[in-house]
Amino acid sequence: MDKIIDIKGLSKSFGDKKVLQDINLYVRRGEFLTLLGPSGCGKTTLLRMIAGFLQPDEGSILMDGKELAGIPPHERPLNTVFQRYALFPHLDVYDNIAFGLKLKKVPEEEIDKRVRKVLKLVAMSDYEDRDVETLSGGQQQRIAIARAIVNQPKVLLLDEPLAALDLKMRKDMQIELKEMHKKLGITFIYVTHDQEEALTLSDTIAVFNEGRIQQIGTPTDIYNEPVNCFVADFIGESNILKGKMLRDRRVAFIKHEFDCVDEGFGENVKVDVVVRPEDIYFTTDPAKCQFKAKVNTCTFKGVHYEMWVDTDTGYELMIQDYDPYPVGSEVMLYIDPDDIQVMHKERLCNTLYGTVKDAETIELLGADFPLPNTFEAGTEVKVEIPFEAIDLMDNLDDGVIDGEVHFILYMGNHYHLTIKTDDGDFLWVDTNDIWDKGDLVGIQFKADKGIKITKKDE
Repeated sequence: MDKIIDIKGLSKSFGDKKVLQDINLYVRRGEFLTLLGPSGCGKTTLLRMIAGFLQPDEGSILMDGKELAGIPPHERPLNTVFQRYALFPHLDVYDNIAFGLKLKKVPEEEIDKRVRKVLKLVAMSDYEDRDVETLSGGQQQRIAIARAIVNQPKVLLLDEPLAALDLKMRKDMQIELKEMHKKLGITFIYVTHDQEEALTLSDTIAVFNEGRIQQIGTPTDIYNEPVNCFVADFIGESNILKGKMLRDRRVAFIKHEFDCVDEGFGENVKVDVVVRPEDIYFTTDPAKCQFKAKVNTCTFKGVHYEMWVDTDTGYELMIQDYDPYPVGSEVMLYIDPDDIQVMHKERLCNTLYGTVKDAETIELLGADFPLPNTFEAGTEVKVEIPFEAIDLMDNLDDGVIDGEVHFILYMGNHYHLTIKTDDGDFLWVDTNDIWDKGDLVGIQFKADKGIKITKKDE
């Protein structure tokens, strides 16, 4: 395999905040790799380290087998295109593109040849004498890309380069970027938080969250076979549901049993199940019907209709179909085995470690929680807290500790929340209450909801 960049064990912190944790990733020569994830997940930090603008705390970045540490940005055989185009307002289009070549003292004849070639590549041949401030956003982005590729880098780094453009221009530029990549044949490493953009442009996608890589794969793999709930929820629309793997190729969810294609999970194992909205089908054949539902909403989305239905077992599902079904209508539905994606559960409960204060109190997460126990004071314990045993309160004073709603996952009949505490720890909560991302909450544990307390080492 022809790797041009090989990243091994990379970590980076800013103060107490760990932005990247043990990143291992390689990029093939000529590949279009996209680093995809929400704001603050670490993708731009990784790009800046490859460029040389930041240094890692741990790990290494190799290019063509050589360590990049200590090599300044201007000496690395790569160029960066930023979200803000950083064009020189006092120079025309031609001189903006030629600027880097002139600094390197490339002969004038060679400069002219290269500049005209890239102007043609970005479809800006008639604009060489134009003032850059008279150009549209899309035209300025083309010039920024031309200025980067005129230096003939081995790798082109692109940091959300289309984010400032309107929707139509962004879609047009996606097509042009893909064509440029084919014509140039160089390696592109592209940062975005736009899932559709990543699916459209990439050969390979690396999905990031909280400073870690969640999944690496082709756009088709990422969309059709997400490895966890975060990826399934972040990439496109999904119905994400609790399930139980009954045995190989047989799974239960929404209180019905279905054939599937997954194997190797074991028997009667808790799992998560993903079904894309376009993979739930309507039928008029009772023999084909697997479950029934009632249509609650039907909204035209331009290409398809989006419908929310209530199943006969009390779950809410999203369905996308080319044909509308009237609100209130009773429908029969089925799902093909190939369209059910079964995933291992990331966790079965919250697992915390703390110290017994007395028979009624355990210190956890830096605070004293009222949790009856039978251990002596000073005993170190493991506390397993079911998702439904955490109580969230509007009034912060009612909680033992404070937190913030960090991530919300709807699972058909309840919400699964990720809560980030003031100290940076995470808790996971199942609730029927409606919260918004960013809400501040008080946190208390429900001692009567199956909390299990054991000695730490048991």
